[in-house]
Amino acid sequence: MLGQLITGFKQDTAVYWFSALIGFCLVFAYRLLGAGWLIMKTEGALQLKAVAWAQGSLWLTAAGVLAISVATPWVSPRIFDKWFSFPNVLMLLPIPAMTLALFLIIRRSLSRLPIRFQQGNQYGAGVPFACTVGVFLLSFYGLAYSLFPWLVIDKINIWQAASAPEALLVIFYGVVVVLPVIIGYTVFAYRVFWGKSTQLRY
Repeated sequence: MLGQLITGFKQDTAVYWFSALIGFCLVFAYRLLGAGWLIMKTEGALQLKAVAWAQGSLWLTAAGVLAISVATPWVSPRIFDKWFSFPNVLMLLPIPAMTLALFLIIRRSLSRLPIRFQQGNQYGAGVPFACTVGVFLLSFYGLAYSLFPWLVIDKINIWQAASAPEALLVIFYGVVVVLPVIIGYTVFAYRVFWGKSTQLRY
């Protein structure tokens, strides 16, 4: 539904199937992210299960990224021109190239990690998670670049959808206060829970 809202697609059967495919692949993308976190944070049988979960999620995640990448320029001639006009195509080429490279690194890492783990070697356990985060960031960057300044392609831009300046000023002051607290708490939480999760001992 979000994809239909953003793209302004007409409501027809093909769009519903496309939205269902993207939703299905997105579930596996988050499964890949969660499995990568478990690979990094656990040991033993659970870690090996997480590797299998990540392997089962990898190609469906890639299929979702590919489907969005094909559909985005297709729904709007403006986005097509923004992607494939010269010199934009040269400046944007690193995004799909790096995304493909990250998927290949994840695949290679997942094939090697079980052997390392069985030997008691935890080297590279964080690679699948870090690379998956990289895929998410690159995907969001590509989508943001493609859509800017539109929230609904060729219909509503960010300025038309924005609140009144007075309301935005109140939000700004709230962000100035709250955001550093959130960042500080997140850093503190990561420091407390750093390292492998092990059996609880008193």
